[in-house]
Amino acid sequence: MKKLAAAVVSIVLAGTACSTAGSSPPPEAKPALKAGLNAGLKAGPVQRFLVFYADGQSSAALRAVTDAGGVLKGQDARLGYLLVSATDLGRISANPAIVGVTPDRKIGRALADTDGSLPVPLGDASVKRPRHIRAEPLAYRQWDMRMIGATPKGSYARATGRKVLVGVIDTGIDGKHPDIAPNFNRKLSRNFVTDRPKDPNGKTFDGKCEFKNCKDPADWDDDGHGTHVASTIGSPINGIGIAGVAPNVSLVNLRAGTDSGYFFLKPTLDALTYAADHGINVVNMSFYVDPWTYNCPANPADSPAEQAEQRAILVGMQRAVNYARSHGVTLISAIGNSSTDLGKVTKDSASPDYPLGSERARTIDNTCKDAPAELDGVISVTAVGPSGLKASYSDYGLEQADLSAPGGDSGDKASKLSSVRREILAAAPLHVLKAGGTLTSDTVVKDCHTGKCSYYQYLDGTSMASPHAVGVAAIIIGRFGKRLSNGRLYMDPAEVERLLNATSVQKSCPTPPAHAYSKTDVQLCEGSKAKNGFYGRGVVNAMRAATIKRPGVTP
Repeated sequence: MKKLAAAVVSIVLAGTACSTAGSSPPPEAKPALKAGLNAGLKAGPVQRFLVFYADGQSSAALRAVTDAGGVLKGQDARLGYLLVSATDLGRISANPAIVGVTPDRKIGRALADTDGSLPVPLGDASVKRPRHIRAEPLAYRQWDMRMIGATPKGSYARATGRKVLVGVIDTGIDGKHPDIAPNFNRKLSRNFVTDRPKDPNGKTFDGKCEFKNCKDPADWDDDGHGTHVASTIGSPINGIGIAGVAPNVSLVNLRAGTDSGYFFLKPTLDALTYAADHGINVVNMSFYVDPWTYNCPANPADSPAEQAEQRAILVGMQRAVNYARSHGVTLISAIGNSSTDLGKVTKDSASPDYPLGSERARTIDNTCKDAPAELDGVISVTAVGPSGLKASYSDYGLEQADLSAPGGDSGDKASKLSSVRREILAAAPLHVLKAGGTLTSDTVVKDCHTGKCSYYQYLDGTSMASPHAVGVAAIIIGRFGKRLSNGRLYMDPAEVERLLNATSVQKSCPTPPAHAYSKTDVQLCEGSKAKNGFYGRGVVNAMRAATIKRPGVTP
């Protein structure tokens, strides 16, 4: 999860202009709407803000905004916020109608939904599962798939997630990669951000724009992180490179991350609501919402404006999560890569991380949350290495850890692997490898079996663990989801989570539970075999998910 190049990475996102499609003003807001649109701005630099209001308080919130000299530019009644232009909205955060105010770090406009027709399409060239499944050329390097039973003799022969729509909220997906293209859903994919070459202080941010108006197409990834995630979930069985956990899913790019790997609030909200409104079944979220690693609603170490911003992130993201779940979207997140017990956090030295160089050390407590990993309704995944031990870098916590999955660990001393690396191998965009000077690195593997070479990269992180859980969820949805009259495949996220838990392999804390990864790194695992801070309710298992006889019966 950030900085993506190391893949023990955290991601940050940038805001976009508001899309109001399908979200007319609530009744109580209409009398004040005209006044808000016509109000003049005070002198000074104009900024855009997201103003989240309390339930039923949109009219009062709008009055507070206009009294402060703000101009209403849009709103989203689904999530309860106003998009406002103003020079300063600092003082309105004390208004009881307002629950949070955050700057909208504008980086582009969401693409319009061109038709929204149903039923939604599968990938451009749906993969046909061969009668006799052979291992992909690089499968011998995929210790992760063997660990969870995603093999030709395992889950591939039984269930592959066919017709399941999987959303990847990330830095993009290389939809032209030979080992992704057959399952890439170009029609549904969207990019909710526009690249920004520099940050507000003139420091290089995304760098040079590759496309007109700095808007990357929806099949492009300038970082590689999103492509790797998508590949782990759903690279097809096609005689090329590797196969993902669910090799017959339809991969939907819901890009909310910048080239530089930042995820700000507005595009993240856009991605989640788009997923909800377009029948996406399960979404991977290997990032945290910037600029705060931990969002504190009332931390004395932060200014009133900073407190209001963090409250807005927590409120906005929780509303978006609730909205998505209510529309049948199962939400799965990487837990983080700071080797930290999230239930006992006391320090944060990585926030705020935007503009660049703004970080400072601050004291925090357990009221501060990582979003989305610690939000209600989100399944958070820790990472294990090839030995099965929780990876040293992976965050953990008795309350926070829900499941675990292979994420890789280059320092896994207990691993018996000799000729294969201990990280996770998945697809990588060729242009990213060339630009980063890593094309000849020993972390990069190429496969030229079909006469055209495809490229793959080893990465490790909880960003690599959560896609394995997403793939297993897709297997469950593909088996037990119901086709609705409008053509959408639907399965209650609560039931998906229940079956993920039921099919995972429970794993006890290490002995002793205070495990020493090194002399200076001792991490305490708390809880029972059924639920603990290192592994949650267990390590996900594709084979068990593909063979469970019926809901509620453990294999």
